[in-house]
Amino acid sequence: MPKRYSPKLKFQVVKESLKSDKSRAEIARAYDVHPNSVKNWMETFQQNGPEIFGKEGTIAEYEEKIADLEQLIGKKEVEIALLKKFLGRES
Repeated sequence: MPKRYSPKLKFQVVKESLKSDKSRAEIARAYDVHPNSVKNWMETFQQNGPEIFGKEGTIAEYEEKIADLEQLIGKKEVEIALLKKFLGRES
């Protein structure tokens, strides 16, 4: 099974590749990844880079949705507690 790397590590490797004059192999060794992974992450960044900046509102939308879902969970917890009390199954 291939190793999985966090998006944060991938970003750090790509950033290092962009700002450094080190070779791909040197960067790969420094981060303990395969040089082909560095190459693939760089290609992905170059192909999808503009899309990253086009999704500025996406994070805010997800945060709002998470807040709504957390509020719904809170309401459901209260409903469950009331139903348990009503049924005489208080814990």
